[in-house]
Amino acid sequence: MSQPNILIVEDEKKLSRVLQLELGYENYNTQIASDGKEALHLLETKQWDLALLDIMIPELSGLEVLRKFRRSDQQTPIILLTARDEIHDKVSGLDLGANDYITKPFQIEELLARIRVHLRQQSKRNELVNGELYVDLNTRQVKRSTVEIELTPREYDLLIYLLQNKNIVLTREQLIEKVWGYDYFGDTNVVDVYIRYLRQKIDKDFDTKYIQTIRGVGYMIKDQTK
Repeated sequence: MSQPNILIVEDEKKLSRVLQLELGYENYNTQIASDGKEALHLLETKQWDLALLDIMIPELSGLEVLRKFRRSDQQTPIILLTARDEIHDKVSGLDLGANDYITKPFQIEELLARIRVHLRQQSKRNELVNGELYVDLNTRQVKRSTVEIELTPREYDLLIYLLQNKNIVLTREQLIEKVWGYDYFGDTNVVDVYIRYLRQKIDKDFDTKYIQTIRGVGYMIKDQTK
């Protein structure tokens, strides 16, 4: 079983190194970001099981990073690290989508315990279900009803992003940015091509069509669980 990947967002080099060492002892894979812009880029372009996010960091504040990241990802657990013992920061962070917070200075044992709690909770959420459609995020297995569906890596990534944003109309530009990446400079029509591929595999042999076209805007998957 692969070890969890944890992003450490902390500009105090001594603290970030201590955190990296302690998490390494617990067999977590880690990477450090020392400012808000780097943190947001890593959060949006890599898969993380959890992030430790300091509020007071350069470039973009931790709260601003959190606000921007939660626009596209509601799942990844975020624990805020802050030197401020102020209710306002804690409330603001929780309102923006943080899962937890811990105030500096803290005992590493307490932080490790909180990390374990959130990783256990996250492991229970590692599946996506929408009506008859089921995706196991650990094994990448995709099924509709009893039919197992084989997807290419790009088709899978596109489906996951649509499912994580059910009932939200996503433009071609958003899909290019999140699925193909910031460095993709090709034609946005590639989205239409891959949506067609997905429809052939997900919708073609079923009465209910999950992938919807919103003319002049983009695509969405409607929530079928209600």
